[in-house]
Amino acid sequence: MKTKAAVLHAPHKPFEIEELELDGPREGEVLIKYTAAGLCHSDLHLIDNDLVPRFPIVGGHEGAGIIEDVGPGVTKVKPGDHVVCSFIPNCGTCRYCATGRSNLCDMGATILDGHMADGSFRFHRGGTDYGAMCILGTFSERATISQHSLVKVDDWLPLETAVLVGCGVPTGWATANYAGGVRAGDTVVVYGIGGIGINAVQGAAHAGALNIVAVDPVEFKRETALKLGATHAFASADEAMAKIAELTWGQMADQALITVGTVDEDVVTQAFNAVGKGGTVVITGLANPEKLTVHVSGGVMTLFEKTIKGTLFGSANPQYDIVRILRLYQAGAIKLDELVTRRYTLEEVNEGYQDLRDGKNIRGVIMHSAD
Repeated sequence: MKTKAAVLHAPHKPFEIEELELDGPREGEVLIKYTAAGLCHSDLHLIDNDLVPRFPIVGGHEGAGIIEDVGPGVTKVKPGDHVVCSFIPNCGTCRYCATGRSNLCDMGATILDGHMADGSFRFHRGGTDYGAMCILGTFSERATISQHSLVKVDDWLPLETAVLVGCGVPTGWATANYAGGVRAGDTVVVYGIGGIGINAVQGAAHAGALNIVAVDPVEFKRETALKLGATHAFASADEAMAKIAELTWGQMADQALITVGTVDEDVVTQAFNAVGKGGTVVITGLANPEKLTVHVSGGVMTLFEKTIKGTLFGSANPQYDIVRILRLYQAGAIKLDELVTRRYTLEEVNEGYQDLRDGKNIRGVIMHSAD
């Protein structure tokens, strides 16, 4: 069958809309008709060459849609089911899944190559194989993906909202609750109030943090943070540092959560200095893996028992936490609708990413046609 998709052919080039050939599902795979796709910063990392995929690649790793067909051996879903995609597959049997760390599943090894575990591709054009970002390619009207990349959700949930819990929302929420271990009464500082940072704010509020300090140069984002749980918001790290010292009588923050779009040495150092004794710095944002971005005093780390840790997906469990967060949304305990600043068509994907760069959106969502 044919499908329309937004494709990257090289770094520093915009997405191109193309018609591709799509193979049907094989063993353990499903055909999904995407309803919505999230515009997440990780796809910008492909354009900016901070993450290097195999080109050409169909973009998009946040997706929600309806199952149209299933291949042999599929047991998790059936045609007609509503699903949210997990940008990290979870097989359930590898070392990491078996020890409760399914966010580190070995099936994620090919998410930048965009092919199935056996090395085969499902998108093609003119004899060329096209990869799929995170083996999903949600910037396509349809895709053939593994059943291990799906989470079934309730049919009554709006998919254009549920799409956000495939990556950004649980990553931010869990950065606070799991990776950061925020507790009631803690003081938390969040650097970068985008699609992940705003949900780190919501996660810290859910955990009962006493002080939640948001840091972002964009006024609109600071205002949004204050509406969704932050107690204070500042344009600069220096302003935030002074307020944290005042709020804690010099004890400083318990957790510093780094959720900026591209991590650099400056923000890591600022976060390290913002936490007090026994404090934890969590690095959730990405940077080019070849760049060394953590340069701090080992002596201070030892004497003050500070911790710096990285986290993928906030150290959450996709199969459990995607559903859990949707339950919290239904109960009014976490905001999702309020996160979406604007919706776009597939043809407007480059405009959507320019709006993200310009700080105009907390979240942008692509709405696929109903055909």
